[in-house]
Amino acid sequence: MKSKKFKQLIMLVVAFAVVIGAFSPMSNAKAANDPINVNAKAAILIEASSGKVLYSKNADERLPVASMAKMMTEYLLLEAIHEGKVKWDQTYTPDDYVYEISQDRSLSNVPLRKDGSYTVKELYQATAIYSANAAAIALSEVVAGSEKNFVEQMNKKAKELGMKNFKFVNATGLANKDLHGKQPVGSADEENEVSARDMAILADHLIKDYPEILDTASVAKTKFRKGTDDEMDMPNWNFMLKGLVQEYKGVDGLKTGSTDSAGSCFTATAERNGMRVISVVLNAKGNIHTGRFDQTKKMLDYAFKNFTMKELYAKGDQVKGNETVKVDQGKDQEVAIVTEKAFSIPVKNGEEKNYKAKVTLDKKELSAPVKKGEKVGTLTAAYTGDQKDYGYVGSDVSGVKLVTKENDEKANWFVLTMRSIGGFFAGIWNSIVETVTGWF
Repeated sequence: MKSKKFKQLIMLVVAFAVVIGAFSPMSNAKAANDPINVNAKAAILIEASSGKVLYSKNADERLPVASMAKMMTEYLLLEAIHEGKVKWDQTYTPDDYVYEISQDRSLSNVPLRKDGSYTVKELYQATAIYSANAAAIALSEVVAGSEKNFVEQMNKKAKELGMKNFKFVNATGLANKDLHGKQPVGSADEENEVSARDMAILADHLIKDYPEILDTASVAKTKFRKGTDDEMDMPNWNFMLKGLVQEYKGVDGLKTGSTDSAGSCFTATAERNGMRVISVVLNAKGNIHTGRFDQTKKMLDYAFKNFTMKELYAKGDQVKGNETVKVDQGKDQEVAIVTEKAFSIPVKNGEEKNYKAKVTLDKKELSAPVKKGEKVGTLTAAYTGDQKDYGYVGSDVSGVKLVTKENDEKANWFVLTMRSIGGFFAGIWNSIVETVTGWF
């Protein structure tokens, strides 16, 4: 009997401890620090126009990203197209390397004929929609002459875009060991590695610099070489697109990826009610095919249910306390500074008062002459509420510029001389005042 009562007492104590633990400050702090609890090795969620980070988990660790590396391949191709170095109707005939990879059906591929002729447009669509690996290598050769040269461009461009934790070793995202012993850079045990934050930066630049990427990335299904003997279906691996099994309203990109070491990865973008967000999950847990979408849904739900875009300053507005900046030797000794464009950020619902303007000036004083529209600083917003503030993805995409409102010419010699004389006598007068004041 005593034993039974003792067990009941223990169960009661344990139950009480569980209840207390659920409402303890530590539990509340943990919930506040991770409001979504994304089940992945790393993740990040940003609002695209401002670069504001809405959620972050282990976002700066460099990890394998699998086929999401093709986003850099797409960026460099689109850049070459816009610069006129490559044309959409330009044709390509596979070399031995590309042909051999294209015949490996254990990889995502569209089989290419050794003597075939393929347009850049066909190879681009196969890469962006079906994640065709040989097609991506072909594009690297079109742009840079060889995949090795292209990898050099990938790493150089990453640095230019403000990425910090990355390593590109091929154009596909495959592990080098899967390239049939013909990897362009590095050893067989290497593969492309990028942090979640850097993937978000790349996605943001890709969408802003070349928005046409979404016209292709949003295609749920199409055919390769339609109407020919080589015709084949090309379904998109992004199951969250409209009409697919895990459709999510507003999703129109961007790129999936999976290898043994990378696990289930996905960079998504979606737009609703005037707000575009970008999410990244690396090595999402759960089913290899659906885990990345389940974890992405958590982040997209969190963004669209909890945040609304708010315009804090209109174009041409001044920020209180930072209305002007001094001008050395200017005709006017100060010049007004205003926002270059409207400043909008995602504001957590019900917390509008917890966002304060933050001004960062490049210089405290300008030198005449000053031109209208000259950048003098940046306007961002700091969150002062109780929830964790994750900051921005990078200074190159956060906030808006503060610029001069008008020209300010250099003052002529007479004005500068009179100012010097005035300053001299003002200094004497101030010295006299200080001395006399000291007597009393």
